[in-house]
Amino acid sequence: MVFVHGAGMDHAMFEAQVDALATEGYRVITWDLRGHGQSVLAPGVRFGAVDALEDLAALLRECGVDRGVLVGHSLGGNLAQAFIRAHADRVGGLIVLDSTWNTGPLTGFERFALRLAAPSLAMIPARTLPGLMAKASAVTPSAIARTEATFARMPKRVFLDVWRATVSFVDPDPAYRTPVPLALVRGALDRTGNIATAMPRWAEAEGVTEHVVADAGHILTWDAPEATSETLLRILKQWDLGRLPTEQGES
Repeated sequence: MVFVHGAGMDHAMFEAQVDALATEGYRVITWDLRGHGQSVLAPGVRFGAVDALEDLAALLRECGVDRGVLVGHSLGGNLAQAFIRAHADRVGGLIVLDSTWNTGPLTGFERFALRLAAPSLAMIPARTLPGLMAKASAVTPSAIARTEATFARMPKRVFLDVWRATVSFVDPDPAYRTPVPLALVRGALDRTGNIATAMPRWAEAEGVTEHVVADAGHILTWDAPEATSETLLRILKQWDLGRLPTEQGES
């Protein structure tokens, strides 16, 4: 189980899920994408989509992961989708948490919104951006506070690069279907981007169940940690992919 966090977040957003899965005997790996958490960007280095994909490939090699399950939240879900599209033979399953559908068709309005997203964020003062993003992403007071504190650790210029990379993963191809077991999960109160409308369309197109976690927004792992963990365990038991000795890794 390889968890990939969202833009501006870090591996800590999965702490409750790591504990729940490890208790059930799953091998769990968490990590910080470059520029996030403990993975500090070197001077002059910027966050880019290609680098993020290469980093994920390197992580899987380093940890000896052969056809593991990717669990991606938001940007992490976009990254995982793109990785599987290029390297389906290296992944055994995909669980997407509150992320849009990379290859799904877009309406004219959705295309317009994507083009405006980064410029709109760039206009928001750095001192207020973390708070605004946190309130848009989480619904419980504790989750809002944790999210704001996490976002505040990332310089605005880096966050904008991360956002641009996230948008770049959206590459419509209506005929494409995920070649590995797929599960889709979102918070019932998630109103970020087009996730609330795109994910049901995605589930219908792929013929899979959309799992909706009650009383949770975009950061469902903090808004509803127990319900999110239970949902993941239910999905894995349905897939019956087997379990390996527990190992938690952070880099």
